[in-house]
Amino acid sequence: MRRRKFLEACGMAGTGLLSTSFQTRNTASSRNRHTAGISADVIIVGGGMGACAAAMAACRLGASVIITEPTDWIGGQVSQQGVPPDEHRWIETTPGTASYARYRSLIREYYRQFYPLTDTAREQPLLNPGNGAVSRICHEPKVSLAVLQGMLAPHLAAGNLNILLQTAPVSALVLDDHIKSIICTDHLGRRYELQAKIFIDASEEGDLLPITGTEYVIGAESQGQTGEPNAPATADPANIQAFTYCFAIDHMDGEDHTIDRPEWYDFWKDYVPDLTPPWSGPLLSLAYSYPRTLAPKTLPFIPCTKTQQAPSTDDLNLWLYRRLIDRDNFKAGAFTSDISLINWPQNDYMLGNITDVSGIERQKHLYQAKQLSLSLLYWLQTEAPKPDGKPGWKGLRLRKDVMGTSDGLAKYPYIRESRRIKAEFTILEQHLTLAERQKQTQQTTGQILALPFLDTVGIGYYHLDLHPSTGGDNYIDTASVPFQIPLGALIPERMENLIAGCKNIGTTHISNGCYRLHPVEWSIGEAAGTLAAHAINRKILPRKIRNDGDELVNFQQLLLKNGVDLEWRF
Repeated sequence: MRRRKFLEACGMAGTGLLSTSFQTRNTASSRNRHTAGISADVIIVGGGMGACAAAMAACRLGASVIITEPTDWIGGQVSQQGVPPDEHRWIETTPGTASYARYRSLIREYYRQFYPLTDTAREQPLLNPGNGAVSRICHEPKVSLAVLQGMLAPHLAAGNLNILLQTAPVSALVLDDHIKSIICTDHLGRRYELQAKIFIDASEEGDLLPITGTEYVIGAESQGQTGEPNAPATADPANIQAFTYCFAIDHMDGEDHTIDRPEWYDFWKDYVPDLTPPWSGPLLSLAYSYPRTLAPKTLPFIPCTKTQQAPSTDDLNLWLYRRLIDRDNFKAGAFTSDISLINWPQNDYMLGNITDVSGIERQKHLYQAKQLSLSLLYWLQTEAPKPDGKPGWKGLRLRKDVMGTSDGLAKYPYIRESRRIKAEFTILEQHLTLAERQKQTQQTTGQILALPFLDTVGIGYYHLDLHPSTGGDNYIDTASVPFQIPLGALIPERMENLIAGCKNIGTTHISNGCYRLHPVEWSIGEAAGTLAAHAINRKILPRKIRNDGDELVNFQQLLLKNGVDLEWRF
């Protein structure tokens, strides 16, 4: 009973975030001894953006697919974690794949069809519902959920796709470098044995890798191992980017929505991250280390009122940073306030890892991370400086309905760094940073591109951005250039029928900073799903498609036919 209460306090009871050992004990009860056998051509573990893209691609080519997802929402980063798409400046003209362009279009169409937009907003071809600073389609998590469900609906209706929610893998049967089946349990303790020809790991933390014995890397490699300029001198598997429990708030001027004082508030109020170079001061403040210089910087936080929008300032107003709803886009009365997502450096959790740990250790860090986010909200409500000199914005209201949870925090922590397969090819910092590519190409003007890959299966771009880490590193932030996704990074060095389908591909701790965000994950997933179905149709292993010149060309032609960009064109 004590354990159950602790899980409930952590927000993990009945969410699919129970530890493997707890799930296994649950399934050993007398009423849950039976294991249901289910088979498909392709099993996808994880239900995030990469998984959804993989499922659509594989079903499109005639494969039957099963998705397992540990929470009750598909969508990963953009839904269960609450983070609107982080995208590059060319995204409207070069989205990477036709299916991702359709996803973005459907987000806008959803608001046009179902929300009371103003005439001005409705007529905007590039409607941005939240007008947040980080994305051209800032929107509510539930809208992404609805759109992704709609995109998958034809495959569900046809019987080619099955989605097992609140279900996670706990063990696997592996013979001769082939995964034969995996055992999963759901939140009710039911067991499923899932058999497939090919398995795609599109989970947030690389869940299939340890239980299948697939070789993987976690944390930071050393400079001696990779030759990367920003790699540390010594490898450290425990040095992982911070994760974050995001939450959404609005502001009801003149009202008091102050939450109960969090249990760990005193700890977090006094906490100063022990980082190198040093952090700017207490974590609960409006100050942080500016990523590109690491100099101390303070940003304003000024919510809107009932009668006035959030005022503009010389610096980015944090209220506008990840704003999900700009009430001025909607007719009077539709929204009393903007809605803003809080995913800041101030609620990045740096005290420990949840990946590659289990049981009480994992639960402890999840609980403390939730306490950090709730403490940040309480600080904003009671102590944050206001323009009038008074402390605290009491009108800030935790929007539990937006996140779909009883505590108001995201269903799953925002994971920046996963286990990464030891792949046939590993992407390095040298392949994609501006400084390194300038050295290699002797080019200082015009559009510089990353190292081209003969086995390209997609494109992407994101500034190389590593958040403060559990190993004590401050931001690592450096300019990158538009890059390709090499097929070799999706294929493990040994396991024959496993494909990486999201940020668990063959990157390093450093290069992962470019490949971890929404549109790139989608492109990785689409390549993985296409590869799985094509390998099944050709009756060959995924590895042969990469290493046989004719097979590789045929596969790349298939990707092009289905709207996947393989190289950048400006």
